[in-house]
Amino acid sequence: MPPGISNHISAQRGFTLMELVVVVLLIGVSFLLVPRYLFTGVSGADLKASSRDIAAGLRMARAEAVNSRRDTSLLIDLEKRRFSLSGKDAVRQLPEALELKLFTAQSEVVNDKQGAIRFFPDGSSSGGRVTVASGDRKYQVDVDWLTGKVTIAQ
Repeated sequence: MPPGISNHISAQRGFTLMELVVVVLLIGVSFLLVPRYLFTGVSGADLKASSRDIAAGLRMARAEAVNSRRDTSLLIDLEKRRFSLSGKDAVRQLPEALELKLFTAQSEVVNDKQGAIRFFPDGSSSGGRVTVASGDRKYQVDVDWLTGKVTIAQ
């Protein structure tokens, strides 16, 4: 036998294919399960879409008031997370995980869970703000009392 070569076969270093497959499977399962436990709120897209829905409802209420020449309100139910135009049967439902807050004129407060923002035939309004939040992310839908203009701020 040539010098430097021994009779025994040295053990291979590294991982077997089975060990690698098990590790890949564990990583895959953790990627599927972990987000469900860490994130229980509303996605950023849903949060933005919900604030846009409220803004659209407010703009529709303003247009209805101007076109019909009578007061029109957007009624907001904070507890059930939904809103509707006064005099209309259609109700818009928002995601359950949202947090809603309403700041409006005292005359428009129905109770601690419901209120409205009213628009007048000249386009003005009672004014107010609807805050749509999920965790530390939030959007504020503001209504200017003088012009009735609806804006969304992050």
